[in-house]
Amino acid sequence: MQPYDCYLFDADGTLFETTELIYRCFVYSLNKYADRNIPRDEIIAGIGLTLRKQFERHIGPLSDEQFDRIQADHMDYQMRIYSDYLAPCPGVPEAIKKLHASGKQLAIVTSRKITSLSCFLRETGIHEYFAVIVTPDETAHHKPHPEPALKALELLKAAPETALFVGDAPFDIECGSRAGIDTAFVAWSHNKADQMPIAPTHVIHSMLDLCMP
Repeated sequence: MQPYDCYLFDADGTLFETTELIYRCFVYSLNKYADRNIPRDEIIAGIGLTLRKQFERHIGPLSDEQFDRIQADHMDYQMRIYSDYLAPCPGVPEAIKKLHASGKQLAIVTSRKITSLSCFLRETGIHEYFAVIVTPDETAHHKPHPEPALKALELLKAAPETALFVGDAPFDIECGSRAGIDTAFVAWSHNKADQMPIAPTHVIHSMLDLCMP
């Protein structure tokens, strides 16, 4: 893999493992607010979308008031249990430190809100290495729309051809591809590379693959 000047990373499932955490939180919230038991694979398939899109995918349209109430409880529950499930993905702390030390610009492009994101980045020891963080509050459109990736490039003052978007979900690969950015799919994902609607440029098996000459 050729080196890039800028690296854009999804967060959940890419930088840190939260699949089980997210699943358990949706089991809690969907039981409480919709009296529904959604199959595990359906919940996991929505990871990478904004929280509102995930809830509406499972229980239908929500008013702002309804969503705000559910979201507050959902995230409160998540922050109470996250320490039992959160872990960095393969090679992440070492790779992020190496890329940063070599002068690469690093950004996060995520559907996770900043409060829990900042907590999880600190818990996994990588918060300080990212120059730019793009959350759903920064853009009108969200992944798989290209706007979040383009916003990150704008803030980094970087051109698409100098960047690589690293992610674990079809929403990440489509977002990066539609922004004109090369993409890397992480092989530790619960998704499969050959099931991506747009083929990724690269497939990596450890984040340290990004540091290989």
